[in-house]
Amino acid sequence: MALPVNINQLINGKTVEWDRIEFKKGWNPEEIVHTICAFSNDINNWGGGYIVIGIEEKDGIPILPPLGLMQNSLDTIQKNLINLCYQVEPMPQVVTEPVLFQEQHILIIWVPGGNDRPYKSPTTLGTKGQKRYFVRHGSVSKIANAVEEKQLLSLSETIPFDDRINYHAELSDLSPLLVKAFLNEVKSDLALEADAVPFADLCRQMQIVSGAKEMTKPKNVGLLCFSNNPEKFFPYTRIEFVHFLDDIGDRFVEQIFCGSLFEQLKSALAYFKNQIIKEMVIKVPEQAEAIRIFNYPYEAIEEALVNAVYHKSYNVREPIEVRINYDCVQIMSFEGPMPPIKNDDLKKERIISRSYRNRKVGDFLKELDFTEGRSTGFPKIYRHLKKNYSPEPKFETDDNNQHFLATIYCHKLFAPKQIVLNGKGRQILDFCKQPKSSREILDFISVSYHSKNMATYIGNLIDAGCLYYTIPENPFHRNQKYFTIEDKKVSGVVSG
Repeated sequence: MALPVNINQLINGKTVEWDRIEFKKGWNPEEIVHTICAFSNDINNWGGGYIVIGIEEKDGIPILPPLGLMQNSLDTIQKNLINLCYQVEPMPQVVTEPVLFQEQHILIIWVPGGNDRPYKSPTTLGTKGQKRYFVRHGSVSKIANAVEEKQLLSLSETIPFDDRINYHAELSDLSPLLVKAFLNEVKSDLALEADAVPFADLCRQMQIVSGAKEMTKPKNVGLLCFSNNPEKFFPYTRIEFVHFLDDIGDRFVEQIFCGSLFEQLKSALAYFKNQIIKEMVIKVPEQAEAIRIFNYPYEAIEEALVNAVYHKSYNVREPIEVRINYDCVQIMSFEGPMPPIKNDDLKKERIISRSYRNRKVGDFLKELDFTEGRSTGFPKIYRHLKKNYSPEPKFETDDNNQHFLATIYCHKLFAPKQIVLNGKGRQILDFCKQPKSSREILDFISVSYHSKNMATYIGNLIDAGCLYYTIPENPFHRNQKYFTIEDKKVSGVVSG
C-alpha cells in the first residue's frame, strides 16, 4: 500500500507537523515499538504519525543527505516489524513503504491513530516486564502519566463503531450525489455550498470523514449512509424481505434491498406501503366520518424497521430480516438491545436506553425525520397500533442479547379468507404466467376495459395473493403489468 503523501514534502516537514514524524538513523526496535504505540494512541487526535528509518535527526529535524539503509535489509526490517507489532496490545495497524530518497534507501512507517485505543507496549523488549501506555511529547515518545492514562481511557469509551475511521476505504468510496441529495432533502444550508467547496471539506463538515489532512479517510457512518455499496465494507448490510403468500410457507416472494442505509430503508418502506398495507373503510350509520382500518398501520411498521436499521450492529455479518407472514410481520436484527436491557424490559411500553449503538447513524435518521432517538420508538408503535385497533406488538431477545425480534400482528379484520376462483380467474392465472397488461388480460377473457372489471377480475386476484405487480412501487404506473408464479399451489383459494 502506497503512502498518501509526497515523500519529499513529508521529510521536509511541509505536509506533516514535525511532532508527527520521528527520524531514526537505523533499526532500533525498542524505540520504534514505543513510537508505534504512541502514534496509535494519538492522544491529541492528530491522525497518527510517521517513522522514517535511514535518516538521522537533530532536535527532531532531519539531517540530510540521508545515511540510508542497505537494500538487502529492507525486507528483513519489514518482517521484524510485523513481529514487533505483536508486542503492542491491541495490535496496531501500520503501513510501510521502502523509498529511494536522494539516492539512498530508506523505510517509512505510517502509523494511523488507532480505533482500539488505548494501546500499550513493553517498556523493555525481551523481558516479561510490565506493558505501559506511551504518548507523544513533542517529537519524543514517553510513558503516559496518570492524567494522560485517564485521558486515553476516556478516549476509548467515546468511539462507537459508526464513528470510527475505516482505513480500508477511500474518499472516492463516498458518493457526492448521495451526500448532496441528503443535504438537499434535509434543507441544510450546507447544500448551498456543496458545489463550491472541495468534496473532502464538505465531508469533514458533515463529520463523515476524519484523519490527518494528507490521509483523509471515511468513517464507518459515511460508508453506511453515503456509499452506493456498504456491503463492500460491511458484508450483509442489507434488508431482506420474505413475503409468505400462504399459512404453510409453500408460496413466497423474496426481495432484497441494497445500497446506502437510507436508500435501503426508503425502498423497503415503499415496498411495504404499496404491496403489503391494505385499508378497509367502515361506514358508521348516522356518522359522517368513516372508520379506516389497516392490516398494519404504516407508522408502526416504519418505526420498527427504522429501529432495526438504527440499532443493528454493522460489524455482525447478518442482514436485517423481514418476514411477512399471513398473520404478522416479524423484523429481526443483530445484535440485540444494548445492556443492561433484558427480555423482561422489552415487555414494557417505554424503555429508557442509557446508550445507543450507532449515534451518528441516528443523527442522520433524525435529520430525515425517521426517528427522534429519545426512547420514543416503542411508545410510538404502541400508540399507532392502539389507534388502529390492532393487537399489541411483541418484542423479544435471547438470553445473550444476540438478536432483536419485533412482531407486529395483522388486524383481525384482515385475517386470511377463502375466495372463489371462478373459470375466468383460472384463465387469468394461466394467461399471466408471462407478465400481461390490464388491457391484455380483460381482452383475453372477453370483458370490457372498465375500472369495475379491473377491480373484479384483477384486483381480487391481487388481494388474494395470486397476481403480482411488475412495478410494485407504483401500482398505477402506465407500464404496469401483472403476473403469477408458475406451478405453485394457491392456498386459501377455492376453485369455482
